Amino acid sequence: MTNVTLEDVKTLRERLGTGMVDTKNALVEADGDMEKAVEILRLKGAKGNAKRADRSTSEGLVAVVESATATTMIELACETDFVAKNEKFIELGNSVLQALADSGAETVDAALEAKAGDTTVRELIESQAATIGEKIELRRIARLVGDHTAVYLHRTSKDLPPQIGVVVTYTGDDAETARSIAQHISFADPQYLRREDVPESVVANERRIVEEISRNEGKPEAALPKIVEGRLGAFFKQVALLDQEYARDNKLTVGQVVAKAGIEITGFARFKVGA
Repeated sequence: MTNVTLEDVKTLRERLGTGMVDTKNALVEADGDMEKAVEILRLKGAKGNAKRADRSTSEGLVAVVESATATTMIELACETDFVAKNEKFIELGNSVLQALADSGAETVDAALEAKAGDTTVRELIESQAATIGEKIELRRIARLVGDHTAVYLHRTSKDLPPQIGVVVTYTGDDAETARSIAQHISFADPQYLRREDVPESVVANERRIVEEISRNEGKPEAALPKIVEGRLGAFFKQVALLDQEYARDNKLTVGQVVAKAGIEITGFARFKVGA
C-alpha cells in the first residue's frame, strides 16, 4: 500500500478544503498521485451532492462588489467554518460575486443561471461542492443602485471571512456619515427604512398584540389608545432605520443624524450568515 504522509493529506486538504478521512482515502486510492486524488474526490463529491441537499448551511461568507452601475452583495453558505475560511471557498465566493455583478441578476433563481466563464453559477457551485464535500448554496443576493453607496463588512472572527455585510445607498456628500450608518445597520438590524414602509398588516398585528398585552396588565380602558400608540412608537424604533436610536449617540435618531449631515438614505440591505 502506498505510504501517504500527513504532509500530503494537509497539502491536498488546504488545496480543496476536503475532510481529513476523505482526503487520506482518496490519496491511498490514487497511490499518492495528487491529481488523481483530486479527480476521485470530485467524482465521489458529485455523487454526494444530492445526499447533502437536506443538510443545513449555517456557515459561509458575505461579499460585496461595486461597479459603475450598481453594488452587488451575496451570501454564500456552507456547512462548517473549516470550509468557510478555506481559500477555495473564498475564491468561489469572489467568482460567483463577479459573475452576478456582470450579469445584473437580482434574484437567486436568475443568479444561478447566470454565466460564469464557460459555465453557469449553478454548475460552478455544484462543482466546488463536489470537490469540497459539503453542501454549498447561494442563499441571497441584493443589487442596489443609488447616487452613492456605502459598504460595511464585519468579521465576527478574525480567521473567518466577513459574516455580516451592509450596503447603503444615499444622496449627498458625507461619505463618512453614510458609512457610520452602514455600521449602525450591521449592529441594529432594522427591517425597514422608515416607519411608513412597514406594511399595514404588520402594524395592525403589532397593534393587536400590544393592545392585548396592555389589557392583560389591567391598564384603564380610557388610557389604552395612548398606551398602544406609545408602544407602537417603541416598535417603530426597533424596526425602522430612521426611527432607531443612533448607535454612536443614543440621544439622536438615525433620521436626525442623516438630516444634520445633509444626506438622504434611499435604500439599504443587510446580510448576516445563517440569519
